[in-house]
Amino acid sequence: MDKGSSVPPTTSTRGPSEQEMSASNRTGPSPLTFILTGIPGLPMNSYWMALPLCCLYLLMLLGNCTLLWMIKTDHSLHTPMYYFLSMLAMADLGLSLTTLPTMLAVFWFKSTSFYFEACIVQMYFIHSFSEIESGVLVAMAFDRFIAICYPLRYASVLTSTLITKAGAAIFMRGICVVLPVAVLIKKMPFCRSRVLSHSFCLHQDLLRLVCGDVRVNSVYGLTMVMLTKGLDSLTILLSYTMIIRAILSIISQEARAKAFSTCISHLCAILIFYIPLLGLSVMHRFGKHLPPLTHALMADAYLLVPPVLNPLVYSWKTKQIRRRILILLCQRRGQQHA
Repeated sequence: MDKGSSVPPTTSTRGPSEQEMSASNRTGPSPLTFILTGIPGLPMNSYWMALPLCCLYLLMLLGNCTLLWMIKTDHSLHTPMYYFLSMLAMADLGLSLTTLPTMLAVFWFKSTSFYFEACIVQMYFIHSFSEIESGVLVAMAFDRFIAICYPLRYASVLTSTLITKAGAAIFMRGICVVLPVAVLIKKMPFCRSRVLSHSFCLHQDLLRLVCGDVRVNSVYGLTMVMLTKGLDSLTILLSYTMIIRAILSIISQEARAKAFSTCISHLCAILIFYIPLLGLSVMHRFGKHLPPLTHALMADAYLLVPPVLNPLVYSWKTKQIRRRILILLCQRRGQQHA
């Protein structure tokens, strides 16, 4: 080979060093995270939303814990109606405490990142407690049906054993029917855009971000809603149809008004729960053209309004609870003056 010829550069075939491989193994893939959002149009650092939110949660905790404490300590409230009311208060507490960490993190601490596994857990408990609350409302409708239509058989039908079995069945249904939803969504691939529409995780919101085929998830979710909350609402409607017929058959107008007044609190709880739920379901299915603010407000109302208003409604409309609260206030006032 003469001097004018150039020697081609040699390429190294040596693989990555052990140090590089160990560094790569330590790094690994980053964990999947979602971005939570607050209310559209409201700045993330706005304390005007954080302060009312904290007040709502404090009111919810105070109201439901007070109900549970009064039902436990007052033996005159150890009846089927108030046992079911205590189940409703526990479901409201569970639903609110499930959403409390992320909502306060978004509005108070401006923390919007949420790990995928934590999001799945929150989604599971939100829908589980929602199913439990729907089942409790059905049990309370059955309680009112027996009390008004078959008052002489009330004590023999609604025994402590039946109430215990009904409560266990309601809680087991809420735990079991939502479990496949969490398992199915956990196996789904997600797109690059991982921005959620709310400050908490809902099944419909997560499905919107899935890149793969979601037909199984959608069919199971729709079937679950129809077989649980759909049948629950029909059962409540049928119960109150017979209740209204029984009330209208009462001759005395005073007795008729007294019988109907025992149902007002439960009717308010039904409307408080099902109106936001129905509105949110319809908007997720058919209201994609609506502004994001509408979706956010309806979802917040679905999760915040029932736990806050239910103890207020029952405290205001139920004579026994109202009397118990007045006794406690008078005792405290007497102790202060003593």
